[in-house]
Amino acid sequence: MTKSRIQEMAKPYMEYDMIQSHTSLPDFPEARTRLLLAFLNAKGIQEENRNLFALVTSLVQVGLDTHDQVPESNELKEQNEARSRQLKVLAGAYFSSRFYNLLSQAGQIDIIKQLSLSICEVNRMKMNFYLQMKQLKLTAEEYLQQSVNIKTQLFLSFNKMISDGYLKVWPEILTGFTKCEVLVKEMFRADSLHQFRNSWGFWHLLQFGTKEERSYLSSDKTDGGLIRSMLQKYNIAGKLSQMLDEQLEHLKEIIRKLEPSNLTEELFRLQETYYRFVGMPQLLEER
Repeated sequence: MTKSRIQEMAKPYMEYDMIQSHTSLPDFPEARTRLLLAFLNAKGIQEENRNLFALVTSLVQVGLDTHDQVPESNELKEQNEARSRQLKVLAGAYFSSRFYNLLSQAGQIDIIKQLSLSICEVNRMKMNFYLQMKQLKLTAEEYLQQSVNIKTQLFLSFNKMISDGYLKVWPEILTGFTKCEVLVKEMFRADSLHQFRNSWGFWHLLQFGTKEERSYLSSDKTDGGLIRSMLQKYNIAGKLSQMLDEQLEHLKEIIRKLEPSNLTEELFRLQETYYRFVGMPQLLEER
């Protein structure tokens, strides 16, 4: 997916030598940012303001996602690992704080309030989500739905700025594209043993695996060969690819029902960027 102007605007706040040298950052929420820009544009929000709103929302999202990457354990023996953990904590807090500074300078106090309330709601949702994970009380569908809900919450802060003609379809389209984003990420996780724990594939296997397989997954064992065989046995990557294909077709039908406009053109362009991932499982198998 090509970088948007908002991602270019975010570079000065994100590209610090210390961060790039010692830790990694989560992916920029490109699709959700483009969606927000497109719908704000359809409302007639002036360019300066819609760029500002998209920028600060993406920075908050990156901040929250950065904190998600902080390891649960603080017992890091290697100096590089300890430094990476500390930088993730600091970077996440820095990105999250920039929205207040940028919006207050622009006099957008109402947006500060909206985003602050959404941040609180995201953190509440995450706490419940992590508790369910820890207790192994999630189905694969619940995992997917809650992941999508958490990722859309910040962007739903702007419901009041969406044109009346698109107000009903905005949450559905945002949720649909975010689901595509999550499915693509889960396809990559299905090809990485390091990221398997608590992935969609993990919850699917815990739900539909044999008694022995579920018992193994509930333990802390990490037999890479066994996990790989289970992923192939239950065709996890293929199932994710099929779900992505179905979601894209669903989005296509929603967009087709809208009156042709610059907004629908942008939605179709954004949708096309995901179709290349539908055949990804086969490409991974051929490597």
